[in-house]
Amino acid sequence: MTDHPLRDTVCREVHARPFETLTAPARVSHIALVAGPEAAAEEHACLTDLCRRFGVAVPAPGAVYLSAEFGPFRLRWERHSEFSTYTFFRSGAAGKPFLDPALDQVPCEWLARLPGKVLAAIHLAVESKDVPVRDVRDVVALFGTDNIAGSQVGRGAAVVWTDFRVHEDGFGRILVQDSHLGTRQAGRLVQRLLEIETYRLMALLAFPLARETGPEIVRLDKALQTLTERMTANAQLEDEQAMLRELSRLAAEVERINSRNSYRLGAARAYYQLVQRRIESLKEQRIQDLQTIGQFMERRLAPAMATCESIGGRQDALARRVARAGNLLRTRVDVALEAQNRDLLESMNGRAQMQLRLQETVEGLSVVVLSYYAMGLLSYGAKAAHSAGWPIRVDLTLGLAVPIVVGSVWLGVRWLRRRLLGRH
Repeated sequence: MTDHPLRDTVCREVHARPFETLTAPARVSHIALVAGPEAAAEEHACLTDLCRRFGVAVPAPGAVYLSAEFGPFRLRWERHSEFSTYTFFRSGAAGKPFLDPALDQVPCEWLARLPGKVLAAIHLAVESKDVPVRDVRDVVALFGTDNIAGSQVGRGAAVVWTDFRVHEDGFGRILVQDSHLGTRQAGRLVQRLLEIETYRLMALLAFPLARETGPEIVRLDKALQTLTERMTANAQLEDEQAMLRELSRLAAEVERINSRNSYRLGAARAYYQLVQRRIESLKEQRIQDLQTIGQFMERRLAPAMATCESIGGRQDALARRVARAGNLLRTRVDVALEAQNRDLLESMNGRAQMQLRLQETVEGLSVVVLSYYAMGLLSYGAKAAHSAGWPIRVDLTLGLAVPIVVGSVWLGVRWLRRRLLGRH
């Protein structure tokens, strides 16, 4: 048996990015940088430089994942289609959560050279089960706001608090308090929380574009409505051709909007689905009167995604309406052109028949003229013969020759015309 050439690739894919193991207490710093495929080489060069500084094995060219110990910290790097994530882990507790984060152990100048733009930046603290359970007032003091989402997760294995805000240091904050997390369970929980925040922001990239597109769709929709109302009137062919040109311009604008928005809106839909799946995997339970992470997303993220979905549907519907109007108008123009062509052909046919009648008239006149000149020549010949002593009567000879000459000329003209028509 012969293996499929992609067997190894697809088998390794499900094991390509395993969860980290994590023991409380721990501090985690997570950064998501938006960078296109063109930044892959620069990204690999930065990772190679960091690995060589700390004596770590360099990732292979084309790698999309790295997890390695760098001494003071552990780095998990992942390359996605639109962005890359750098997650730094540091064991041990700080005096207070979010003080002395894991990122402080990373060379600042190396961080400054990373390609891409920061979209998500989070400091996450995992407190051990030995720390007394915090009440809402403690959490409000840590986050600096009372607009907090929190819940028990993993069927009571831990408690999570976050405010989904960017703080003065440019980072968001997530606090996890261990109740009875295993090392693998803790790693999965941390990764899911970080992915929720990253995918949430990636999904929301479509929202400003959707709000910007709304007025454009309204303007184009009104223009199409005006145009279709004009189409119901009895317009001349020139007016319909002008409307067809205007409709083509509208179709070009709609296609431009679709081309600009289709990828971003489709990506937002996919990222939002990932957010929902990650939230479901948390298995949240409410604590006190706080909203859960799922409720927060349902209240804040879902309306934005509904707007994006609505804009995507409206622009697709507008494109279909423009296409239908274009087909209808082109049909009307084609019918009008066919009628115009039919009238032109009928006119040309009438002129051809008139030319045929004129030609027949001219042929008749030609027979008369040719016969006249033939009789003149015959007259000269008869007179010359009579003068030479031939016993002929000129008048009688010419009179008897008239039908013969006319008939011969008519037959000759007819034969010549048939021969010429036979060549064509």
